Amino acid sequence: MPDRPMGPSILWFRDIGKNDVAIVGGKGANLGEMANRNFPVPPGFVVTADAYFRYLDEEDIREKIVSAIDAIDVENTKQLEEASAEVRRLIKRTKMGAPLAMEIRKAYQRLGEKQLAWMTSREEDFVAVRSSATAEDLPEASFAGQQETYLNIKGPDNVVDAVQRCWASLFTARAVYYRKKNNFPTDQVGIAVVVQKMVDSSISGIMFTADPTGDETKMVIEAGFGLGEAIVSGSVTPDTYIIDKGGMKLLEKKIHQQEFKIVRKGRENVKEKLAAAVAKKQKLPDKNIMELAKMGRQIEQHYRRPQDIEWAIDKESKELFIVQSRAITTLGMKNKVESQKARKKNLSEFEDRIILRGLAASPGAASGFVRVVLNEAQMQKVHEGDILVAKMTSPSWVPIMKRSKAIITNEGGITCHAAIVSRELGIPCVVGTEKATEILEDNDIVTANGFDGVVYKGEIEIEKPVIEKAVIIERGDVDKIEKVLEAEAELEEEEKKFGKPEEKPSIALQEIAEEAEQHAEFEERVEEERREIVEEAGEEAREIVKEYGSVEAEKMPEKDLV
Repeated sequence: MPDRPMGPSILWFRDIGKNDVAIVGGKGANLGEMANRNFPVPPGFVVTADAYFRYLDEEDIREKIVSAIDAIDVENTKQLEEASAEVRRLIKRTKMGAPLAMEIRKAYQRLGEKQLAWMTSREEDFVAVRSSATAEDLPEASFAGQQETYLNIKGPDNVVDAVQRCWASLFTARAVYYRKKNNFPTDQVGIAVVVQKMVDSSISGIMFTADPTGDETKMVIEAGFGLGEAIVSGSVTPDTYIIDKGGMKLLEKKIHQQEFKIVRKGRENVKEKLAAAVAKKQKLPDKNIMELAKMGRQIEQHYRRPQDIEWAIDKESKELFIVQSRAITTLGMKNKVESQKARKKNLSEFEDRIILRGLAASPGAASGFVRVVLNEAQMQKVHEGDILVAKMTSPSWVPIMKRSKAIITNEGGITCHAAIVSRELGIPCVVGTEKATEILEDNDIVTANGFDGVVYKGEIEIEKPVIEKAVIIERGDVDKIEKVLEAEAELEEEEKKFGKPEEKPSIALQEIAEEAEQHAEFEERVEEERREIVEEAGEEAREIVKEYGSVEAEKMPEKDLV
């Protein structure tokens, strides 16, 4: 139960900002924030977490849910599945109150209104009904698809039904497992539901404004034909484009053959086979890659931290839409990312033992026994410390992924489910190998190298090369560094005019020191590395400040948003 007065049941994107996570969840807060900063976000509204809590209290089912969930031993798979299923059934069969249902119907109808001169017409649009848990998409935790999304929903009654199914999905076995392992209390976790016009996309994908394996100087864009569901699920291996963020240059393209795309037909999403000539094409032209990268950088600058962004290009209008943005939660793993050149030199003698090549999805290396899992019925054979090998993974696989030492998949890109969860768990992952489940067998011993995207036969000790300590400038420190540089410039001017003063600390540095007393981590960085930043990396710091401190998203010209 939220420790605050209960608010409205419906909020439109224009009424929402990034600080409203407790009311509209992570997805809702970010969509409202971007819509209010004029980024191209499809219109929509949110059924708030307050509506959900009000529903629980009005129908008198809150205590039943909390007691049932808190009694679960999540490591007991059978108990977890049975108890969570019973809670979902309870929510689905407990009818939503008439006033709230009517509010949702009216909001959906308003979403389809179109103004023609003095006349208003209404159409029933297709919408996506997406769960937005109040603990998800936070800077320190990502729920990686733990709650449900329902696509191609049309009609007011169907929207009401989908909202209630989203509420129930707060208690899927995978969501309960994830929350309990991350110590989120059952009675405090609410759920909001986003209702948003669907983009019937010809091309879609995901963009990381920093390489999720740790390199913040690069952006990664993945693109595929059709709806984005195929990329997120890992059922296709998308194109991958690498961009230098500072110079905004396209550094690398990996074009993958896409055998099918997912398209909307009626109210269903279906697979549509692609002709061979189309399947081999680059999905996104170079010009569009750079336009998208520019927008991604603007979004990152607005949030002041790297973002994981879902995007889509409408099939008819050819407009680019941003359908989600959230903080990347795995950049803390950058200390695992070593010098690739030195590492490859150390591993060159093992080239002949490489049996699979794919994409480096989560950094690290691990050796162990292979367990090939082709479907959910085979999950139980994965034990602690095994290496999971699969065609792809889905959110229901999280419990066995947590037991695994490394993950190898046939399909998927670095933004697929297997990759995202592996990075959260801090385990090595190689995706897009195409034939791992065919080449590898149970009890084979292999080494998964998530740094370079390869798999070796047998056990190999991958030594991390020793590299000199580098000056790392965190995004949150840019303003502080700017103050240091300004202070140094002021002191230089004073010295020119009046001569070098006696030991006289700058005001900016005094302010930083005072703030550092409350932040031990930053104090250590300032005290130990300040001189090195100013004297040895001053020019680099100025470039970063110029790059990341000069443009605000809300000031971006409208012409640059499409």
